[in-house]
Amino acid sequence: MQILERIKKAARVLIKGEVKPRKRTPIPAISTSELDEVHQFFSRPKFFILGHARSGTTLLARLVRLHPEIHCNWQAHFFTREPFLKSLVNSPEAAEWLGRKSNRWNQGEDLSALVMRASADFILERDAAKAGKRIVGDKSPSSLIHGQAVRDMAAVYPDASLVYIVRDGRDVLISERFRNFVEDSKFLTGEDRRIIDALKVDQKPFTDGSRSIFTEAFIRRAATGWVANLQETDKEARRLYGDRYHAMRYEDLLATPFVEMQKLWNFLAGNADLSLGALVSQELASNPDEEWQARRNDSIASFLPKGKAGNWRNMFTRQDQAIFKEIAGEMLVKWGYEKDTNW
Repeated sequence: MQILERIKKAARVLIKGEVKPRKRTPIPAISTSELDEVHQFFSRPKFFILGHARSGTTLLARLVRLHPEIHCNWQAHFFTREPFLKSLVNSPEAAEWLGRKSNRWNQGEDLSALVMRASADFILERDAAKAGKRIVGDKSPSSLIHGQAVRDMAAVYPDASLVYIVRDGRDVLISERFRNFVEDSKFLTGEDRRIIDALKVDQKPFTDGSRSIFTEAFIRRAATGWVANLQETDKEARRLYGDRYHAMRYEDLLATPFVEMQKLWNFLAGNADLSLGALVSQELASNPDEEWQARRNDSIASFLPKGKAGNWRNMFTRQDQAIFKEIAGEMLVKWGYEKDTNW
């Protein structure tokens, strides 16, 4: 039977030519009327926390859900990592089914946006209901597709709030580098492994400017990604979310945590619980990521103080600084990490 099918397929190709794969029609954005319908079933206000990986998104999620009305969990990656929420409907077959004219349930419209929204809303509100909270959000690091994540989000959640946390890119690179070392990333090169071996023998050269923890290829790639993420995400968030967009810096959160959380709680819930100061301090004192890395590979993990601001000052060589400045110097100035590029 398989041979017969192959012969038939070959004959069709000879007669009609190669059949081109069908393309899915563009997925429509959710409409105002559809939003009104969705709110009848899923009424909790939604928010999303974005940020480049290693920028404090998990800490922020842990802190924001201390508020008695706000629930937050993480890593749904609806819009920030493949296969994405849109994979539910992103095929010609799904488009044909959800928009089929003979389907009397769709009222002549493509139901794709509603399917995505209802699926995500159920996941979010199911968890919030268990926690007894009236506001719910997800935090998912967004290091891969930058501005596209915001555009995809706005097509499904134009009514949500968006929070973006930024961290000094030099510390981001160090934290990302050590996480890759600790996890023994499959992307490590031979030179990366020689750096790891040297770190295990003698850490001093890596803290006095004698030797870099980076390869030049890594620092260029990572710095370029950090700049693109900040540039695109902030631009699209301001354009699409306006006053429902809240940007903040990780370093400010460490310096004045309760002040920064009051701003965020007011933004999301319209009120800041003044009794939460002690809980904020207690949460800051805990560092699950540091504990996890220590269990995974303490000989490497113990080298880097976790969650601290300014680690780069002890670990960037002059060449590291020059490369990073070339790529990201202006972005450091824009976000207030440097007054100019003379650092």
